[in-house]
Amino acid sequence: MAIALEGSVVDELIAICGPEGVFTGRSALFNRARVPAPFPAHRWEDHIPQAVVLPTSAEQVSEVVKLANRHGIPVVPRAGGTGLTDGAVPLNHGILVDVKLMNRIIEIDHGNRTVTVGPGINMLKLNEELRRHGYFYPDDPASYPCSLVGGRIGTSGWSLIGARYGHTRDLVVSFEIVLPTGEIIRVGDGGGRSTRKSSSGFQLKHLFIGHQGTLGIVTEATLELAPRPEAEFSAFFSFSDYMGAHRLTGDLSRSGVATLGGVVLFDEMKIAYLRRDDEAYIPQDESVRAVVACASYGNADEVRAGAKRLLRIARASDGSYMGDEISQGDWWSRHDRYATPQHGRTRDGQVALMSWHCEDAAIPYTELPAVREKWHAIASDLIQRFDMFDDWGMFAYTNGAHKAWGDYLTEIDIGIWESRWTDESWAAWVDAKREIGRVALEHGGSLTACHGSCRAGEVDLVPVELGGGFEVMKKIKRALDPNNIMNRGKYLLDQAYEEE
Repeated sequence: MAIALEGSVVDELIAICGPEGVFTGRSALFNRARVPAPFPAHRWEDHIPQAVVLPTSAEQVSEVVKLANRHGIPVVPRAGGTGLTDGAVPLNHGILVDVKLMNRIIEIDHGNRTVTVGPGINMLKLNEELRRHGYFYPDDPASYPCSLVGGRIGTSGWSLIGARYGHTRDLVVSFEIVLPTGEIIRVGDGGGRSTRKSSSGFQLKHLFIGHQGTLGIVTEATLELAPRPEAEFSAFFSFSDYMGAHRLTGDLSRSGVATLGGVVLFDEMKIAYLRRDDEAYIPQDESVRAVVACASYGNADEVRAGAKRLLRIARASDGSYMGDEISQGDWWSRHDRYATPQHGRTRDGQVALMSWHCEDAAIPYTELPAVREKWHAIASDLIQRFDMFDDWGMFAYTNGAHKAWGDYLTEIDIGIWESRWTDESWAAWVDAKREIGRVALEHGGSLTACHGSCRAGEVDLVPVELGGGFEVMKKIKRALDPNNIMNRGKYLLDQAYEEE
């Protein structure tokens, strides 16, 4: 277990956040080290903070960060803790800053169609309030009910309906952030809180989106609002083979339908997993080997016209419409399925507390079949060597914001029986993740489309993917965080200080 902080440091934290905002007890520390992704439970104590603080203002966050600089203690930001690449895991102990109490809706600006919130609010709670005003915030991850706005900014989150409305980076207009030195600044698309475009200087907003907590802590955000859609349309189509489904995925994505929120391709092993483990799954004939889903949002006139075009395209394929019950019900349950993998079954049917990892990448459309084949082969090798892994299939989703014909967020879901971790199986898992990333790069893709790539395995390939850009990242990190305080150990950025 990490060495406890000196009493004087704890006293300083209490002076900043109050006695009710500082925790050093075992349960508070251990629970805030955990994430849904595969976790080295056999080495849990290596990854816990030395103290947890729950600030309620940017000023408190700033003072905590300044204290950390004075004492040389790492700081790790944590929002919902739903991230899948260790962004909120304290690799080097230190002070964990939990932003959940900063969860207010600060202002709804009707004239400029924005809402300003604290980083501790999630999309579900925000939209419950916005519904009264006829708006919604269209950031729609699988973790919609439990991930928080601050974490979405830190990971540059991806949205299931991003083809229509954009992803986190497109939906956040501006935000306030505490830098690694404790300075508080605001960055955005323009100079004002709600300004969407400026050509003055660098586009700093994007520098602080997706940094996984290595460049600061978001304390307030101004977000885009969209009118609540008058109509939604969803349709699911079944196929007897993957390639037929792959072709329709491309045809729907290139349809030019402006209301298209997204297209999803389920492969055969994903269908097999749903048959086995998802209680909401409506049984399908064994001949169903792949499924394509699409969804549209907007005003009734546009959605109705777009739906006709999408159905016409689908009817020209080899697919079969799966009916209204599945098309509507399955799409509506998309958020509920986020928790399904947490109570999975082993291959022999035994119920087990399993976690899952969706190793994701952005893959060009033409490369999807080849990547799918290679990724499943990597998973198969793991399964043959260790009885704790299972292949839960693959998804491919439209990925380009406002341009559904772009690359595809492609993920393979691996089920893991965590209580069976050993150093050997953990090392094999890290090697497999590295190979999954290598395949993505070899086929012209990225290491990740939404989760970040700062976890052991794929992080080793970040310099390969970014090339000279990784050297720029290290220079920025050193310039903004001279004492290497913020989320130490992530993204290989410690190298910047070793070189010094």
